[in-house]
Formats: sequence, C-alpha cells, structure tokens
Amino acid sequence: MLLVPRRLRGEKERPTWGNAGDARQRFTALLLGVVAATFGGLVLAAADQTLNDLPGLLMLMPGAVALRGNIFGAMGSRLGTSVHTGTFRLNFRPDGVVGQNLLAAVVLSLALSVALAVMGRAAANIFGVAPTLSLADFIVISAVGGMLASVLVGAVTVVLVAGSVRFGWDLDNVTSPLVTALGDLITVPALVLAAGLVGLTALVNALAVALVLLAVVGLLAAIKFGQEELKLMVSQSVSILLLAAFIDLLAGVTVEKRLDELLSVKAVLVMLPAFLATAGALGGILSSRLSTQFHLGLDDASPVPSRASLRDIRSVVALAAPIFVAVAVAAHLLASLAGQSSPGLGQLVFVALLGGGLATVLVVLVAYYTTMSAFRFGLDPDTFGIPMVTSTLDLVGASALILAIGVVGVV
Repeated sequence: MLLVPRRLRGEKERPTWGNAGDARQRFTALLLGVVAATFGGLVLAAADQTLNDLPGLLMLMPGAVALRGNIFGAMGSRLGTSVHTGTFRLNFRPDGVVGQNLLAAVVLSLALSVALAVMGRAAANIFGVAPTLSLADFIVISAVGGMLASVLVGAVTVVLVAGSVRFGWDLDNVTSPLVTALGDLITVPALVLAAGLVGLTALVNALAVALVLLAVVGLLAAIKFGQEELKLMVSQSVSILLLAAFIDLLAGVTVEKRLDELLSVKAVLVMLPAFLATAGALGGILSSRLSTQFHLGLDDASPVPSRASLRDIRSVVALAAPIFVAVAVAAHLLASLAGQSSPGLGQLVFVALLGGGLATVLVVLVAYYTTMSAFRFGLDPDTFGIPMVTSTLDLVGASALILAIGVVGVV
C-alpha cells in the first residue's frame, strides 16, 4: 500500500510552524531523544575497561555516532521536504524517492565509516593519542559497528517518515532529535561489540581489506552508474561528510584527552552522548525547518534572518533550557541506578545549563548561516545543513561541556 501526503489525497494540510502541536512534537521528540542517548551514555560508562584497554576508541566515538545522525538526519530532512512539497511516495522501488535515499545512505555509511577510520588513525598520531589499535582495527570497528547501527537507524528513519504521512507528524520536528539520539543509543554498543574483534589479527586484516574494496566500489558505482538523484546525493554528501567527520574527530580528541577525568565521575560520561545529541538535535531541527521554508519560498534566505526565521529560532531556543536540565536529570538518575559515581544532581544541572547555554548560542549561528549559505549557493540545504550543524556542534558541545565541568569543579 502506498502512503501519500495529505495534499495529494486532496485533504487540507494545516501549517504547523509555531503552533502548540508543533512545540509538543519538538519537545516530545527531544525528550525521547534524551532518554535514548542517556542509555547510550550508560553503555559507554559501563565499557570503561574497554576504553582503557583500547586508547583511541573513545576518540572514534563522536565521529562514528555523528555519522549515523548526519547521513540519516539528512535523509529524513530530504524526505520531509518531499512530503511538504508534495512529491513523496512511500515505496521501496530503487528509482523512488525512498529507495534512492536508502541506496545513498548505504553507500555513504560504508564509505564514510572507512574514511573516518583512516582519519582517526592519522589523528591519533598527530594529536599524541597512543592507540593500541592498528589501522585495520580502526577500519573494522568503524565499518562493522557503523553498518550494524545503520541498519537499525535507517529502519527507524523510514518508520518516522511513514508516521509523518499517516499521523501528520512534521519530520522537521521529529527526525533530527530521534535519529541523532538513536544514533547514540545504537552506535555506541555496536562499536563496543565490534571492538571485540580486536586481537583476531588475521580476521581483522582480511575483513579490513574487504571493507575498503567494497566501500570504494560502492561509491564509484553510485556516482558513475546511479540514477541522477542518487549521483547528486552521494556526490554532494561526500565532501561535507568528510569535513564533518574531521570536525567530529577533533571533538573526539577533546574527549579522549580528558578520559581519566571523565572516568572518575561516570555520571558526566553518561551525560556526554545526550548532551552532544541535544545540541546537535536543536541545530538539526532549526536547519530542517529553515531548509523547508527556503524550498517552499516562505523565506528569502537573506543574511539577516527574517521574521519567519526568527520565529523558528526563538522556538528552538525556548526548548534549550528544559531539555538540557532533562539531560542532567536523566544522567544522574541512570548513573545512580547503575551504581556509577555522580557529583550530585545540582552540579550536573549547573554543568548542563552552563555548557548548554554556550552551545545554544552557536546552534543558532551555525544552523542559520550554514543552511542559508547552502541554499544561496544552489546546494541542497537538506544535504549540507544537517551534517555541518551536528558535527560543528559536537566539537562545540564537547568543548563547552569540558569547560563547564572545569568551571563548576566537578572534576
């Protein structure tokens, strides 16, 4: 059965910008995202021995996690735009909008996972992280763990699209927070699971070679032989995803350098994925909203935000404080239930608000000007906006959180 948007069934579609239902969708999606990402943080804290035994693994985490959000968040944003513009059909034919997006996601997930591993091994050398991981180890952990996570995150993204059509959800509100948080929840344990292969040298080396060849062949085939839409998505995405991966590696280095301190207060480590996911999700929501408005001609994408853009900016900023408080509360409760060390709820809330406030200012600047610039230069803001916003905010968020825990004196 094909699902089509309401406007194509002749039904009146209510505008949702700025209304109460729209705000509820955003808040609910962000809150669910906080819970999911915090469980991812709990897995990270419980894997302390693995993180100690395999220096460099934590450095890979932000990039690997963000890659899922970048690829599938952009995919959800593109599909959301197709719903708004009336070109969406839910079917899985290779030449359909969903099929083309899924093919692009598979190709990009594998290729960028391999590229992230190579960049991660190089970054470990450059920034003085003393890894016990070989290049083959990095490739297998990044690609195997990443592809396991991609299957689940991709399935959830398609379900969200189907729900948006059937139940009237706005994908611009729900995709970014849920996909970003599910990326945390699923990718962290997937990477830890893939890290269990380290030590099986012969298997790891053979698997690494196979993954590199498959990634290269898949990427070239999509660009050379794919349909026009697939070629465009893949070719435009590669450069921005590589840049995003580099930025996320810098965030990973920032966190890896403070590993001993983070392990001494596990609640902060539990909070880390949810904090980064929240900053990225707020930016992703704003970027998706702006992209849709630009595509529909509801905003002229000027260097100075219009009233419509300012309205969306205010609505996203208004969510920041309660959501960052929820991040701290969830981290404290789960850490306490799991018997992990915590500096106390008050200090965690202070850290989340201070770091979150710094991150939110940059959320607005990065989301607006990245999306606006992409549109004005004739690039697809759905493809460019989400990856650039979430990855920049990973680095900003990691730095803001480290600064905040230092100012508050948690570690």
